[in-house]
Amino acid sequence: MKHYTLKNGDQFPAIGLGTWKSRPGEVKEAVIHAIKSGYRHIDCAAIYMNEKEIGEAFRYCFENNIVKREELWITSKLWNNAHLRDDVRPAIKNTLADLQLDYLDLYIIHWPVAFKPEKLNAPNAEDYLSLEEAPIIETWRGMEEIQSVGLAKHIGVSNFSIKKLDDLYSKATYKPEVNQVELHPYLQQKELFDYCSQKNIILTGYSPLGSGDRSEGMKKDDEPSLLENKTINKVANKHNASPAQVLISWHVHRGNVVIPKSTNPSRIEQNLASIALQLDDEDLKTIESLDRHYRYVDGRFFVKEGNSYSNIYDE
Repeated sequence: MKHYTLKNGDQFPAIGLGTWKSRPGEVKEAVIHAIKSGYRHIDCAAIYMNEKEIGEAFRYCFENNIVKREELWITSKLWNNAHLRDDVRPAIKNTLADLQLDYLDLYIIHWPVAFKPEKLNAPNAEDYLSLEEAPIIETWRGMEEIQSVGLAKHIGVSNFSIKKLDDLYSKATYKPEVNQVELHPYLQQKELFDYCSQKNIILTGYSPLGSGDRSEGMKKDDEPSLLENKTINKVANKHNASPAQVLISWHVHRGNVVIPKSTNPSRIEQNLASIALQLDDEDLKTIESLDRHYRYVDGRFFVKEGNSYSNIYDE
């Protein structure tokens, strides 16, 4: 497995198992199978509503000597209703209790969006806190505190633009080490990639296969399919690989982490096997030509008349 070395020497595995949309009743066995298959990186989040079952999978693997805790890289995310500084520590403690862990390898701010503390979801403008009421830097101070006491070894962000990252980086005592964003050949985000490389921030790509299984309410009409793209399939046929393996391998060749989600045992194994797929320069140039700055997860679900989140990605 390829790894990225963080500033304290910790090794961040290039391919992880994503768990967004992995349903209770399926995710436990998926995580156990992934770990048995060789995954050492599991990506979680409180809002996925499946961390308790993932915790059962971890306990099973530890108790049955399938893997040791220190051999795993486990990420989770701070949800939008815990952005006030004093709410960060209770939030990670709840996640640790659900996952049955003493610490996380990485804890990240899920979105640069703040809800009122009592709101798990925010369907109305009045359910939100503005960035003036809950400044990102104050949320980050809470993140720095949980990192300083060992509840998370590393801290980072998700869905942050260059503008938001640059502002946070200039103010932070402990600099963000990871930015998790939507990333795939239709949304290559070269400027963000270059910025993060300069700042030693590792990009993690979510929805690398196009997130075709997300809810219909999150989809647009006539979305382009990554898995059915002719160019991706041509490269896949050339290497006797699947389109998904080409998409995952593209991330690894590019130099960022990728977290494909699956609960299907054979696909879990195939996704990890992408690490062995060697794309050549011609393949990479061909895939580079597919960039159209297309977002599957466009953030429009946070845009409510009267709130201040109409341009989350600063575009």
